Amino acid sequence: MLGAGPGGYVAAIRAAQLGADVTVIEESEVGGTCLNRGCIPTKTLTASAEVLYKTRNAQNYGLELDGTISPNIQKIVERKNRVVDIQIKGIRGLLKSWGVKLIEGRGVIVGPKKIKVTLKDGSTVSVETDKIIIATGSKPAQIPVFQFDGKRVLSSDDAINPDSIPQSLLVVGAGVIGCEFAFIYNEFGSDVTMVEMMPNAVSTEDEEISQVLERELKKKKITLLINTSVEKVDIKDNCVSVRLSNGKTVEAEKVLVSVGRAVNSKDIGLETVGVKTGQRGEIIVDSGMQTNIEGIYAIGDVVGGIMLAHLASKEGTVAAENAMGGNSKVNYDVIPSAIFTSPEIGSVGLREKQAAERGIKYKTGRFQFRALGKAHAMGEIAGMFKIISEEGTDKILGAHIIGPHASDLVHEIAVAMENGLTVKDIARTIHAHPTLAEGIMEAAEDVHDLAIHGVRK
Repeated sequence: MLGAGPGGYVAAIRAAQLGADVTVIEESEVGGTCLNRGCIPTKTLTASAEVLYKTRNAQNYGLELDGTISPNIQKIVERKNRVVDIQIKGIRGLLKSWGVKLIEGRGVIVGPKKIKVTLKDGSTVSVETDKIIIATGSKPAQIPVFQFDGKRVLSSDDAINPDSIPQSLLVVGAGVIGCEFAFIYNEFGSDVTMVEMMPNAVSTEDEEISQVLERELKKKKITLLINTSVEKVDIKDNCVSVRLSNGKTVEAEKVLVSVGRAVNSKDIGLETVGVKTGQRGEIIVDSGMQTNIEGIYAIGDVVGGIMLAHLASKEGTVAAENAMGGNSKVNYDVIPSAIFTSPEIGSVGLREKQAAERGIKYKTGRFQFRALGKAHAMGEIAGMFKIISEEGTDKILGAHIIGPHASDLVHEIAVAMENGLTVKDIARTIHAHPTLAEGIMEAAEDVHDLAIHGVRK
């Protein structure tokens, strides 16, 4: 196993469960980008931002607080580090419990069944193996106009370890990563401006969901400049000056560049054994996650598909099972995703635009969070539920939620899709009251114009 991120360590455990003698090679730390520099650190920062927001707005819940409420960034980062450390120890413990050997060093494939590892002390060891699973992940993409220095121009890796809160922050890229950090730093006190080349924030999401998020950005006084690119960057003593394609110049104390991620496929020996790669360096695999070289598999970000930790884990189990003689595949039609903005976004399946582009006849059902008693009780009424179904068959094509706990709620739809349930199956299922999940039932009913708490169309 080359890499111990959410793909590699999961693949290692599954292979061990199936009886394999497993060795994992990791250059940095178990957990990969997700645990050390991505999912978990950012969600820990998000949790601090959410508590800060609710505390500042305690009066809306009938509570009175005296004194100043302000973020202590050093303590926030310390808490983030403690959470990460706990998870690292947990993964190391899991690997040990399943008898997986962990070698800490940089591995390079030197043959179809051999990996050379340079250990941290500079010495080398060789690992002989029957099968290889490559799970080397990705890193923040860098564009020529920006040069990361960790001080003025930041990558997402830098943004999780601030030593202070910048008075102003320019976020280049309003995708998932950019939007999450925009909400975090805005709550911590930064004046945030976002620049996005596409016509919408989180442009990979359903357009209606993007529109709701853009309204929430505006409410929080986060400036969003769409259809705009960066042409020139000048780093000054106390700020960064950025010239935009619209002719304007924006100055900010710091700039966060979040324009996607690049695969880690260089210098790991792919050329030595003849593993085929694509134009972006992504490793090409078949439906069973095997490369063109028999016995060598690749999973996760390095294969260049949808870069999600949970997808990497699923691809890891599939690769491990196939390496052990199985015939597993990933169902790429049902991959839930979660964006931890404020409010959250949860999505699965086709966006409405995608259904239209494929010529599918479809129907949609919608329901607003503001129509839910539980949402009012929580004081979080912004957002909506949207379900897309195939006309005639009632097959669920996709679902998109923006609102409180959207990242959790979307999985009801994912389970339904994975198991072939219809919109009517969801609609006829009793949902407890008062809950947010009632919105899913109501949106399913709305597909057929039967939502009880929806205004008559």
